[in-house]
Amino acid sequence: MKTILLIEDNDDMRENTTEILELDNYNVIAAPNGKIGVELAQKNKVDLIICDVMMPVLDGYGVLHLLSKSPETASIPFIFLTAKAERNDFRKGMEMGADDYITKPFDDIELLNAVQSRLKKNELLRVEFSKNIEGLDEFFSEVKNLEDLAKLSNDRKTKNYKKKESVFSEDSYPNGIYFINKGKVKTFKTNTDGKEFITGLHKEGDFIGYLALLEESKYNESAATLEDSEICLISKDDFFTLIYKNSEVSKKFIKMLSDNLAEKEEALLKLAYNSVRKRVAEALITLKNRYQKDDDKNFSMSISREDLSNMAGTSPETAIRTLSDFKEEKLIEIHGGNITILNSDKLSKLKN
Repeated sequence: MKTILLIEDNDDMRENTTEILELDNYNVIAAPNGKIGVELAQKNKVDLIICDVMMPVLDGYGVLHLLSKSPETASIPFIFLTAKAERNDFRKGMEMGADDYITKPFDDIELLNAVQSRLKKNELLRVEFSKNIEGLDEFFSEVKNLEDLAKLSNDRKTKNYKKKESVFSEDSYPNGIYFINKGKVKTFKTNTDGKEFITGLHKEGDFIGYLALLEESKYNESAATLEDSEICLISKDDFFTLIYKNSEVSKKFIKMLSDNLAEKEEALLKLAYNSVRKRVAEALITLKNRYQKDDDKNFSMSISREDLSNMAGTSPETAIRTLSDFKEEKLIEIHGGNITILNSDKLSKLKN
């Protein structure tokens, strides 16, 4: 049974609306003002919020503002109730993140249709899809059923890339975002001398190249495969349809952006203050954390010494000497280009 939080200061309106919703098998939690409504939303698992705009203590806009600041309540579908139908009120509510608007007086069918529509949409957006091409197709298939996402295209291009093949290049303009269906990809920046610094490691289920698209600018880094990979290009139009029309998708990309920023800030600190020995060890641990599968006892991966040195911010020669030291200390094994981590705990705890 779905739980709806109803915030309404008018006693008769609150009781009548509660009765309508309960007759349709919804569990209703009622609040007489915005302050109590916010407290109830924070304490209870709520599937949808219906909130009056004009209320004492805390109005509907204040309720929406407070709830949108918390990750636990920000994604709850939010419907405004109001006796005012002016365009400015609609615009203000929608700009703040409201999902719908119902103008008083309303009949029971209008109310129930709005509730059902918002709950259905939210359920579709919360579904966890597989992180592969089938899951991506399933996701697009589901969101196509939503009225405001009806124009998504079917002509996404999937391409097979060889190891070390370029996916996109720094200073070029994006025409979509890339979804990694299979394989491993690095993103990197190159200085005037042609020296690379790896800025990110990506695997199947990841999106890459979306920052430049969001900024409507050139790529500020390049991307190339670390092994044979299968990558899907999602068109620019599809991407912006998802971002601008779908609040759940936009929140996911915002989270990805914030996570990427935090990771890069930490990497810069380590590059500035850690010894070469510790940086190489951390590069190995980063590879393990990023690419190890659940059923792997010891992590093993083929990676070029050049790529490893570009991750650690050192020369290939220095990286090779450090790897030899780690091998003698029985922290890793080396077979050709393949590195196997034997003692990740000790590697991660190496002192500067």
